[in-house]
Amino acid sequence: MSDEHFHSYRRRVLSERDTLIRALGDFARARQEVLSHMLRTNVDTEFGRHHGFAAVRDWRDFRAAVPIRTYDELAPWIDRAARGESTVLSADDPVVYFMSSGSTGDSKKIPITREFMRTGFFPPFYAAWAPFVEHFPEVVARADSTLNLKYDPVSMTATTVSGRPHLGASQVDFGATFGEPLAGEPGTRAPWGTLPAPVDDTDYLEKAYMRLRLAAEHDVRCVIGINPAVVAAVPYQLRQWWPRLVKELHDGTIGGHPYGHPNRERAAELEQLAGYFGTLRPAHLWPNFQVLFCWTTGIASLYLPGLREEFGTGVRALPAPVAASEGFVGVCLDRNGAACSPAITAAFHEFADADKPLAADTETVLFEQLEEGHEYHVVLSHVGGLYRYALGDVVRVTDRRYGLPRVRYAGRATLSDVAGERLRESHVVEALGSTVDAVGLTVRNATCRPVLHAEVPRYEFAVACESTVQPSERHAMEDALDRALKQGSAGYERARRLGDLDPPVVRVLHGDAFHEQWQARVASGIRPPQVKDRVFQMDDTAWQNLLTHEIG
Repeated sequence: MSDEHFHSYRRRVLSERDTLIRALGDFARARQEVLSHMLRTNVDTEFGRHHGFAAVRDWRDFRAAVPIRTYDELAPWIDRAARGESTVLSADDPVVYFMSSGSTGDSKKIPITREFMRTGFFPPFYAAWAPFVEHFPEVVARADSTLNLKYDPVSMTATTVSGRPHLGASQVDFGATFGEPLAGEPGTRAPWGTLPAPVDDTDYLEKAYMRLRLAAEHDVRCVIGINPAVVAAVPYQLRQWWPRLVKELHDGTIGGHPYGHPNRERAAELEQLAGYFGTLRPAHLWPNFQVLFCWTTGIASLYLPGLREEFGTGVRALPAPVAASEGFVGVCLDRNGAACSPAITAAFHEFADADKPLAADTETVLFEQLEEGHEYHVVLSHVGGLYRYALGDVVRVTDRRYGLPRVRYAGRATLSDVAGERLRESHVVEALGSTVDAVGLTVRNATCRPVLHAEVPRYEFAVACESTVQPSERHAMEDALDRALKQGSAGYERARRLGDLDPPVVRVLHGDAFHEQWQARVASGIRPPQVKDRVFQMDDTAWQNLLTHEIG
């Protein structure tokens, strides 16, 4: 990145951050402007006419006029737009459709318009990089200082019936598509931003190897993954691939093709390190490493401490925005490890008590009404054509700053409920967190599922640990999990007290069990950003594959 480009980028990022902070100071006005702009812009769309946008004056009118809808309930409108009909949901036709796998893995079509990108996407998108340019400027000052694992340009993309691209947000060139030359994330202009050797678009493992091979010759300070499972794969991949990587450095090749010049000195250095330590770790490749950028909550909160150590001493993990392909909810504006301030200018946000089911007429509250320590469903509306959209995510209120509550991602809204326990992802994650702390173990990953074939149902947990787990420790984990779930979930406590659930069982797995499963799914052709940690593993095949790694 040239000095001129860096300074332009820094000015834009800090300007958007400061604009958002000012809006937070006058949130009622900012929220009304977002709502009015959305209604005014789309009043003559078919959706707007059907729901009487012309008569809506404030958020109470809007709530009365439009029911809360899931993606499936909004899909008939989206599908018509995707077939080429104009002014169905938005005044300007979608330019692209983002893919979103959600919790089911099914590929959704999220309509993305230019007006949404201008007003709802780019402002919080830029603001999210403020902690980098302010506290870790070297991460963005050089093109080769960041390994961006979410950026994955492709030569061919799927399209809708009308011919619009249907692809992941990380595959879109924002500069070319939306006229935003500064929108390229850190690392997208690095030597590995466009791979120099031929590789199939869907050979995601080979592309991952090539990026590591190229990055091994540079002073990388940051890894961007957003999905933390992508970041967690890096140490595992290095353990597998370092002999090949060292050989190609020595030979001056990449993927078997000639590249640059042989770097025998670097190859010898890495081979010596691998010989001494038994493998190569990210900290060996990049001794000046500083920061990871990914989601820091959910299951990732269990393994991030150990993952940071793989990259070096004092490495920070900065939280990616609370956001989805559908839009932004919050962005972190400082070095807090989880808390995100409301993206108040990006969308109109509503929230509903996560302890209750979300329905079309569920009563909702606004950002300033959220209570610290409570969890809420997110309902999102914005100018791009999503109106009172049930995002499917749950957020937890952490604290207050700039006059409004801050939130962190608490998990998907998915419930596990076989005996009235109504367990949410956050119940399980918090119980696992307190359990491993109490027992003194380091966890690489975990998942669970209800087991129904027994006379009395129970939950089984598959847990991969850093070190050997003694039988007494496994039993202690089971007892601690049971206590923590009872404390965190009234439904679980009631089901256990009534005998409708048996105590949980812990299945201890080999430390790399989840990495191997993740790698296998990516090798099957699933894009890495879409292969996410699962708190509840309901896929029978995936569960049985994990149990093949059970120890003892």
